[in-house]
Amino acid sequence: MRAWSRRAYNCSVQNHLSSLSRRTLLGAFAAGAAVKAQDRRPQEWKPRLGVLGPYSEANLAFAREAGFNNMILGATPRSALDAATLNDEQVSRIKEVIDRSGVHISALQETQNHIAADTAERSRDNAYFVKAIELAGRLGVPYIGTASGKDPKKSLKDQVDEIVRVYNEQYFPACEKGRVRILWEPWPGGPNLATSPVGFETLFKAFGDSPFVGLQYDPSHLVWQMMDPIQTARDFADKIYDVHLKDTEIRWPILRRGGIHPVDGAQWWRYRLPGLGTIDWPAFFTVLQDVGYTGAMSIEHEDPLYDPPGGHGDFTEGCKTGFRMAYRYLKQYVPV
Repeated sequence: MRAWSRRAYNCSVQNHLSSLSRRTLLGAFAAGAAVKAQDRRPQEWKPRLGVLGPYSEANLAFAREAGFNNMILGATPRSALDAATLNDEQVSRIKEVIDRSGVHISALQETQNHIAADTAERSRDNAYFVKAIELAGRLGVPYIGTASGKDPKKSLKDQVDEIVRVYNEQYFPACEKGRVRILWEPWPGGPNLATSPVGFETLFKAFGDSPFVGLQYDPSHLVWQMMDPIQTARDFADKIYDVHLKDTEIRWPILRRGGIHPVDGAQWWRYRLPGLGTIDWPAFFTVLQDVGYTGAMSIEHEDPLYDPPGGHGDFTEGCKTGFRMAYRYLKQYVPV
């Protein structure tokens, strides 16, 4: 009887220990699953919110004071960031001013025709753009926004082949050295093939997996071309590295009466500040949130009703009012 009791006792202890082991193991699995579940919880969306404009200490100070933490800076010839004329001392001074301002610079902006038919114009533009890429690298700016280049007398294939050749031979060595990526803004008014899904697809296919090209997405340009800016953003979300925030108003009374070619050049569309046009901003921001976009989004102020900034100098008071209005509107969607 005692032998049986010892066997029963030992069996009971073993079962108890086994039960404890299973509970411990299950508990460990549960804890691990909980940690993973926490890791999968949506993170607060915190992209940078900024403005686009000329470089100046005053403009950087305004951006910071108005609640923005990013800027896109113009870098065209004869601007404050003229890449062909700045010397080392001036570049160092500009970098110090930017660093001290606390405003991040997501991109330089410089649009030209990279495959101009005129050889002298092309040579001049290519040489300047290389200097602009180098300037971005020296300032620690990761992107440079531009148009793709265009020669309407050539077929699409021939234009794309020439763009690829010029970029590979002249731009990408500077991009690699400075860690800079070239981004296409879908502006139809310039020398640009990257203005639509067809253009995007053709160019990206030609460049393959190049790490040096992407999109500086501006939904306003899709609207007045009668394309869907939301679906296009969704389709090319993995190529979007920087964003322009600008709206487009379709002036339906003019369009319905005069069509897209109205008499006397009546304006059937116009650029507006975000929230004053037709773009579905909640839907657009949802696309960016869904793909985890955490880059910068900068207001490109071209609203004729609020004194849009020119290419040079400090922002005017009217322009600042426009930026502040846009900030108040965007703050309901973009945590800043």
